Amino acid sequence: MFGHVSVAAVRRSLFSLLLLGAFPAFAAEPLGLQQAVDEALASNPGLAAINARAEALAAIPEQRGTLPDPRLNLNLQNVPLDSFSLTDEGMTQFQIGISQALPFPGKLALQEAAAQQLAEAASLDVAELRLALARDVKTVWWNLFYLDRALESVASNQTLLRQFVEVAQSKYSVGKGLQQDVLLAQLELSRLLDRKIMLEGMRRNEAIRLNALLDRPASGEVVLPQRVDESSPALLPERELTERAKMLRPRLIARERLLEAARLRVDLAEKDYYPDFRLGAVWGVRGGENPDGSERSDFGSLLFSMNLPIYSGSRQDRALDQRNSERLREQHTLHQLRLQVEAEIGRALSDYRRGAEQARLFKSGIIPQASQTVASMLAGYQVNKVDFLNLVRSQITLYNYETQYWKALSESRQALARLVSAVGEEDIYEKQ
Repeated sequence: MFGHVSVAAVRRSLFSLLLLGAFPAFAAEPLGLQQAVDEALASNPGLAAINARAEALAAIPEQRGTLPDPRLNLNLQNVPLDSFSLTDEGMTQFQIGISQALPFPGKLALQEAAAQQLAEAASLDVAELRLALARDVKTVWWNLFYLDRALESVASNQTLLRQFVEVAQSKYSVGKGLQQDVLLAQLELSRLLDRKIMLEGMRRNEAIRLNALLDRPASGEVVLPQRVDESSPALLPERELTERAKMLRPRLIARERLLEAARLRVDLAEKDYYPDFRLGAVWGVRGGENPDGSERSDFGSLLFSMNLPIYSGSRQDRALDQRNSERLREQHTLHQLRLQVEAEIGRALSDYRRGAEQARLFKSGIIPQASQTVASMLAGYQVNKVDFLNLVRSQITLYNYETQYWKALSESRQALARLVSAVGEEDIYEKQ
């Protein structure tokens, strides 16, 4: 039976029957990788929350660059306390005035510019979270894909081991086999069942994680495609990826904006050594008559005031020291973050290359050779030329190689997702 039909073809057919019979729920519409990413970016509540924060901060710069509201003053001045008359005394008057605070030239512009940098940093935080969310969705998706393939391999191995049991029982019944062969095959079947239970538990956990990222009910069904593009494209050199990250990574650009905001706050602290002003005008209305019988004229006044920054040693000097320290902190944070991004790119690139190379080795060399070994040993066992234990071991080895292949492929794709997130864009591949 195994001489003319490949083991892989038999396994695909068996698993298809299992999907149609034992697992009818898998007939649902598969969730593709890009579809999952798009759905998460459209509906994730965490992304919506930080986007609302960015919108709130975007409304601040114009406020910080606008003059303070003018002040309206209403006064009743020089009223005699013995009579409380508004007409007896010539200096009694009702005053109405307006005044406007005027910060020292340049302060409003610096306040607005600093707030604008903070708003842009918040907007970049949204872009950074989108990258992180896409990375997390891809990571969980590929974990699920690997677990599905591992469960597929377990199911097909269970079927093949049951056939081994039947062959061993047939040989034992006619006195050509050993009972220990039957027991050994049954033991391996039990081990596969234990493996299946563990994999199913892991899959449920990963499905819950993906549903949470997609803002779906935790118990919702998650069905993935059975096949994907298994090729491993070549990537740009590490140095070029690092340079792109410096220009494109939202987290780095956001830190540059925060550094610029800190520098502007230093300039603003230096402006605080200069006074702020207030200008105003007052109209005083008088009632009653002058001694000669004429009406009393109204009064008009102009007001000017300014604060005197005479405590600069304990106030402005200390404020300037504070702002300079904050600027230095942002400089060091940006430098440290650039080093972290370089490390992220290096690790992700290394993990991708390792996984891709392992996957190619398993697919093109190890698994075909192991499949031929199993088919050859099964044929040899049927004619008493191969020990049953070696047959079972070869089948289990093939199963391990298959799961290792899917694991390596999944890990390389997860590393690719981390690399895209670290660089800040999808265009990280070599041009063909």
